[in-house]
Amino acid sequence: MFRIIRREEKANGSIITNEIEAPQIARKARPGQFVILMANETGERIPLTLADFDPVRGTITVIYSVVGRSTALFSELLVGDSYRDVVGPLGTPSELEKVGTALCIGGGAGVAVIYPIARGLKEMGNRVITILGARTAERLILEPEMKAVSDEFLVCTDDGSYGRKGLVTDLLVEVLAREKPDLVVAIGPVPMMKRICDITLAFGIKTRVSLNPIMIDGTGMCGSCRVVVDGKTRFACVDGPEFDGHKVDFDQLMQRLQSCRTEEIKSVEAHGLVHKCNMEKLVAPLAGQKSGS
Repeated sequence: MFRIIRREEKANGSIITNEIEAPQIARKARPGQFVILMANETGERIPLTLADFDPVRGTITVIYSVVGRSTALFSELLVGDSYRDVVGPLGTPSELEKVGTALCIGGGAGVAVIYPIARGLKEMGNRVITILGARTAERLILEPEMKAVSDEFLVCTDDGSYGRKGLVTDLLVEVLAREKPDLVVAIGPVPMMKRICDITLAFGIKTRVSLNPIMIDGTGMCGSCRVVVDGKTRFACVDGPEFDGHKVDFDQLMQRLQSCRTEEIKSVEAHGLVHKCNMEKLVAPLAGQKSGS
């Protein structure tokens, strides 16, 4: 059992941080890796990239949005409660090296993923520029932590409730107008990563992304997390989750991510969890699909 020793809520409980006792995982974890968690014996296996890890305290930290049945069940776990299983660290660690100037872009829950990467890049002696984006001020996460590892810090919100009003791509264009970073790391919603890669490709800037396809076992056996990279099938759980963003087939990834939306919505409604879930994240892709967008 893996006990929760710290729990924080944001955005009316729709974004939750858990610090979990997992000393063996904490000792081996590296930036970019993930764990798979189960709330109970009958729960679904949910992969979450590590937002932090502390080998001294023997803890790992995950941050998740409540968007479906399983994350709604996760949200019922309080301090002192335990996850039934936590497996990891899984995946290939981030490539951290001294490149010069690294531009780290995080959108939404992707900020949790990019934080240990930005910290690692800073520790390698790089100049780190950070761009963070969220829909609203209350949904912005890890701002103090990201500021602490950044030489320059920029933030925007969709509604203008904090920082600049606009998208992370708007701030990216502004940065690229004055300088050319040696590396861009972009993590967030798939459409955001796709647009960033389109922009950086034109500038010839190496760009890494972290992918979040449907995943079950996390060891490469089931094949459900397959993605197309450079025209070849790769498994995000063992070959990633980070890949060269300019070689990722984002359209195929978005199509696969939408494949179970109807079933997920039915499951949420059947278990009376609608009030806990951010249903617009489940419904929006379906609405877009019906409209042909």
